[in-house]
Amino acid sequence: MALLEAYNSQLEALSKQSQLLQMSLSETARAREALKALREAEEGEEILVPVGASIFVPAKASSKRSAVVGVGSRVSMDMSLDAALDYIKKNSDEISEALGKISEAMHNLEATAQDLAVRVQEEMSRRGQ
Repeated sequence: MALLEAYNSQLEALSKQSQLLQMSLSETARAREALKALREAEEGEEILVPVGASIFVPAKASSKRSAVVGVGSRVSMDMSLDAALDYIKKNSDEISEALGKISEAMHNLEATAQDLAVRVQEEMSRRGQ
C-alpha cells in the first residue's frame, strides 16, 4: 500500500511538471507568432504584441528587426528576428521532447501502479477469506 501511495505521489509530481511544460510550450508558441508577425510587418504597420495572460498591446513595427532574447541566468542577447525564431524553435523542441519523456514516464508509472493495485486487491481478498 505504501508503494502504491508513493507511485501516486510520483504521478502527481509528473502531472504538475507536465502542466508547467505545457504552459511554457504555449508561451513559446505565442512568442513565435509575435516574432513572425513582426518579421512580416512593414515599417510603421501596427501589430498586436502578446504581453501575457491573453493580453495584447498594439505596437508599430520599426525598421530595426531584432529582439532581445533571455538566454538564461538573467542574460539577454540582441538577436535578429530570424535568430530569435531559431532560438525559440529549439526551445520549443526541447520542451516538446521533455513533455514526451514525462508522458512516457507517467504511462509506465500508471501501468505499474495499476498492476500493483490489482495485486494488493488480490492479497486483501485472499486475507479476507
